[in-house]
Amino acid sequence: MADTFISRTFDVPTGNRETVHDLTSTCTAFLDEVARGRSGLLNVFTPHATAGLAVIETGAGSDDDLLTALGHLLPSDDRWRHRHGSPGHGRDHVLPAIVPPHATLPVVDGALQLGTWQSVTLVDTNRDNPERTVRLSFLG
Repeated sequence: MADTFISRTFDVPTGNRETVHDLTSTCTAFLDEVARGRSGLLNVFTPHATAGLAVIETGAGSDDDLLTALGHLLPSDDRWRHRHGSPGHGRDHVLPAIVPPHATLPVVDGALQLGTWQSVTLVDTNRDNPERTVRLSFLG
């Protein structure tokens, strides 16, 4: 049975444009502080109806490719029934069904176990909210 549960929130400025924000260094710093060499699970959660979390490659164009793919799947136009906010905002409320607002990742001996090119990212297509909250929870 796990004997440690530590949870903390932090804010992420996302501005007024679609973004894929890399959270990996924040996750690593959190684990360096709280895991202290223990193994367990890191849960990453964003409590928003219009944002999600993805484990993807960043910096080589994949983050922009993800936003392009989401633009094709969820166009920002007037087809959506959910109509408050900026035009096409209804698609932002569908995003978490495709890019979920949570990710649970393995931690071994205090280290996040990501693949070579994997990063933990916040995906935000909602231009109406310039700041997001993310909760990190370590169970180990």
